[in-house]
Amino acid sequence: MRFMIPSLIVAAAVALAGCTTLDPYTREEKVSNATKGAAIGAIGGAVVGSLSGDHDRTQRAMIGAGIGALAGGAVGNYMDRQEMELRQQLEGTGVSVTRVGNNVVLNMPGNITFDVDRAEVKARFYDVLDSVAVVAKKYEKTAIQVAGHTDSTGSVDYNMDLSRRRAESVARYLESRGVAPVRLETVGFGPHRPVAGNDTARGRALNRRVELTFVPLTR
Repeated sequence: MRFMIPSLIVAAAVALAGCTTLDPYTREEKVSNATKGAAIGAIGGAVVGSLSGDHDRTQRAMIGAGIGALAGGAVGNYMDRQEMELRQQLEGTGVSVTRVGNNVVLNMPGNITFDVDRAEVKARFYDVLDSVAVVAKKYEKTAIQVAGHTDSTGSVDYNMDLSRRRAESVARYLESRGVAPVRLETVGFGPHRPVAGNDTARGRALNRRVELTFVPLTR
């Protein structure tokens, strides 16, 4: 299953191309998220649409727990700062940080997070998750989807179960470090959302991953 970006979002991205700032990490120009306004909401909304069906329930639960939502132009700046701190905390760890609209996605390769066919987080990865928790607790106005993914080796049922258990392990660890459970949702996608071909060892390694998607709570 692949997430296709609608033409509306492509048009919004093109319209924003003229509003750029200098990326402090790559020294390249990029769109300034703090000034995207309503147009970036279309992009972020489409990305949210690719998340699990539990997302709306998570956001409602957060509001019910008294976590205030972000409004309008505050969203971009809030996520800019969260993205910057995640990049600082995770530099050199093997975890990538990607901005997709107003969402921030952390890609945690399976080989550094779990042993083969195991769902328990490796002890040497605790420090990395501790760093994620530090930032997550500071920016409480974001829901966090923890999604497990596998390659296509083995049965679909086995991979679905393994991906779900791995996502739950990461979520429970973050919870143990003080991230509010109401903000966490878990899902296992098994082999259904590959980011590379499964016909090579490298492709399969890329597909074995856990992704954390930080989604702003908005009005």
